[in-house]
Amino acid sequence: MATTAKNTVSLERALSKLGLASRSQARELIVQGRVTVGGRVVTNPSLRLVPERVAIAIDGAIPDTTEPLTIVLHKPRGYLTTRSDPEGRKTVYDLLDDLPGRVVPVGRLDLATSGLLILTTDTQLANWLTDPDSAVDRVYVVTVEGRVTPESAAQLVKGVTIAKETMSAAAALVRKASNRESHLTVTLREGKNREVRRLLSAIGHAVTRLRRVQFGGLELGTLAPGKWRRVSSDELRAAFPGYPKRRAPMPK
Repeated sequence: MATTAKNTVSLERALSKLGLASRSQARELIVQGRVTVGGRVVTNPSLRLVPERVAIAIDGAIPDTTEPLTIVLHKPRGYLTTRSDPEGRKTVYDLLDDLPGRVVPVGRLDLATSGLLILTTDTQLANWLTDPDSAVDRVYVVTVEGRVTPESAAQLVKGVTIAKETMSAAAALVRKASNRESHLTVTLREGKNREVRRLLSAIGHAVTRLRRVQFGGLELGTLAPGKWRRVSSDELRAAFPGYPKRRAPMPK
């Protein structure tokens, strides 16, 4: 069948559709001469093609697009961790430009919480990461009203009872404190609903800002709000050494 405008996309969009890079990342790779189409280097991000009919390689390697797709998204405040919202509010899926596959979020970040969110097509990985028995660390930076003392932070680790349920943090460190507000780093291992906010509220401090900066060995780093990046098999193995499933490495 002849190629038509209807079934062609730009090269930069093709890389995004295949889950190999975001649109902005794809453009950089192409302009840098790191992408070949049918064995020939292409530096024009707007080149039209049918992704399923050509061999696209990055740095000479043809990525295995049959591999489950896992990404890290820097979720901004004001976005829901859901596929759609009956009230028409923004969701994290509004940020996933041309992402292939039906990725599911690993846990949730509430509307007012920002930071690292993992989404994947690998349901086994998602289930393992959210299983309390896996005890994977989630690290948050938190700003709260009022002065949090070292003794109060220690109480978070010792445990507090909330509505007949005992909750605790794996670690809690006061980084800066004043009578107006305090800044903490809190580590959890279960990821219960609104757990950080509930823990701090239990010791008398309302959370004003909350951002997740690390999940296991995956860090938010310099990833800009609203942007995402793919996580390779090698990185997953390094980030979650306890995860039992092993796959062949994906070309970088």
